Amino acid sequence: RIFCNFAGEKNTIPKRSMINRALLRIKVVQVLYAYYKNEHQTKRMAEKELDKSIDQAHDLYLFLLSLIPALTRYAELEIDNRRNKYIPTDADLNPNTRFADNILAKQMAESHVLADFAARVSYSWTDDDTFLKTFFEYIVGTPHYQSYMTADVRSYEADKELWRKIFKVDIPACEILDNLLEEISVYWNDDLETVASFVQKTIKRCKVDASVDDEILPLYRNDDDAEFVHRLFDAVIDNSEQYNKLIDETTKNWELDRIAFMDILVMKVALAELLTFPTIPVSVTLNEYIEIAKAYSTPRSAPFINGVLDKIVGNLKKQGLLVKPDSLS
Repeated sequence: RIFCNFAGEKNTIPKRSMINRALLRIKVVQVLYAYYKNEHQTKRMAEKELDKSIDQAHDLYLFLLSLIPALTRYAELEIDNRRNKYIPTDADLNPNTRFADNILAKQMAESHVLADFAARVSYSWTDDDTFLKTFFEYIVGTPHYQSYMTADVRSYEADKELWRKIFKVDIPACEILDNLLEEISVYWNDDLETVASFVQKTIKRCKVDASVDDEILPLYRNDDDAEFVHRLFDAVIDNSEQYNKLIDETTKNWELDRIAFMDILVMKVALAELLTFPTIPVSVTLNEYIEIAKAYSTPRSAPFINGVLDKIVGNLKKQGLLVKPDSLS
């Protein structure tokens, strides 16, 4: 890390959302892990935690988007300060204003969605001048910033590409950003890389002749996604013993207490999805939870989980207990 220092199933519904199925699956696994590790937490408490965690992910998305106008505004103030120095240099009096004049940043500054968000929360980027100063100084030294500032031609696509690279390269590697986010929300650091990827996608879709509010993603795409996450969560808890039995029968050479707890949990959530949502293809579910295992469990977990789930799926299909879109002729 430097100084400041999953994809969902295909859906025919064109409307987009920040909280997609991949992130919802991760949230279910995270909250269930805490639920099973805390004997004093009730199911209702865990459900509230799940909803809060999802809400916080969307708030992080809006907060990261609002960094675009905040950092640009900081650059504008720096230019003004240099111009008003007691003895300004030629460079101070004739600065390169390309970054300060970034069109995408100006669009974000006019966003009603981000304005409403700022009015709703009690924190902002301007609360910490140290972060904006340090991060801006770092950005100025990056190759993508320098190439952008010295390019022969200005364009809206170049304005967007600079910010896309900042969120792809610089934001995930920023340690002082980790510290700042942790002070605001205990949920945010775990979600930073995933949410930053949604910011990149939003930036890519923005258009020069339209409001960025047209592209800023809502919390949920529709009621189906909200129902999906709660049905999945309930299925794991309500059918936990059934899923344990399926795993136990398939891992006869292993005792359950010898298998990593996270591996068992990932398999249980995968089984809940396989058996609760008949329209989601088996391949989609398996791929999603293998990716989660890679990110949250041991290096050997993914192939192990893949093998166990593959055997369970085969047995359930033979028994006629699992009929899925990609298992039909």
